[in-house]
Amino acid sequence: MFGVVRNLYPASTKSELRSLRVRDDVVMAETTSFCPLVLTTDVIGDRWTPLILRELSLGNTRFNDIARGLTGLSRTLLVQRLKHLERKGVVEIWPLAGGRGNDYFLTPAGADLVPVLLAMGRWSVSWMYHQLDPTDVDAEGLMWWMHRRVDASSIPVERVVVQFDHTEPIKRSYWLLFERQAASVCMADPGFPVDAVVTCPTLQLARVFSGFQTWSAAVRSDAIQVNGTSAVVAALPKWFAWSPWADDVREQTRRVAS
Repeated sequence: MFGVVRNLYPASTKSELRSLRVRDDVVMAETTSFCPLVLTTDVIGDRWTPLILRELSLGNTRFNDIARGLTGLSRTLLVQRLKHLERKGVVEIWPLAGGRGNDYFLTPAGADLVPVLLAMGRWSVSWMYHQLDPTDVDAEGLMWWMHRRVDASSIPVERVVVQFDHTEPIKRSYWLLFERQAASVCMADPGFPVDAVVTCPTLQLARVFSGFQTWSAAVRSDAIQVNGTSAVVAALPKWFAWSPWADDVREQTRRVAS
């Protein structure tokens, strides 16, 4: 895309240039709008803004839900970034009917950035694969990811409750409640009959979610154990869309292994 130019100056000019005092300690801040990338980085060119857009693209429209998916980001900074995105025409902010709080939605311009975010993730998988760490997530964060990455068309209309027992590094149980083609995550027992129980270390479930291992392979090796009604046990993995980059991770894993 951007070619490398060699032998731009004749030899005599090169010697003259070498005699000049070269300043490489001056930071040049490009603030013009000549290059389109300058305009793009003005919108998403910081650490948190692409991640905020990720949360919005996953369907999180309430402030608390967006914040929950961004561990380490202060609420004050989140407010600032959302207002920045609104000014740039990427996000619309709609006050809630009750008068407290807002809903946040991607505009057409914001939705058009989603393929950019996916491409950024694919680049990391391709060129920084060995730095990817599926263990760098806690159980609660992983369950939050899983409940919003479901295939609504595959989820049953009737209520199904799946209990996830994380065995290590911290023993903790969570419940995914599937109902009316949607899913919610419960930190406490919702009080409904449990249709299936998934037992595993958090790492193993994270590896499956990220694409480093398939659900079927993890179950065959007993890294993940699933017990419950046969229909739910068989259908459960089909209810998840997994990580947006799971297919890319699986493909890169095969390339590295070959």
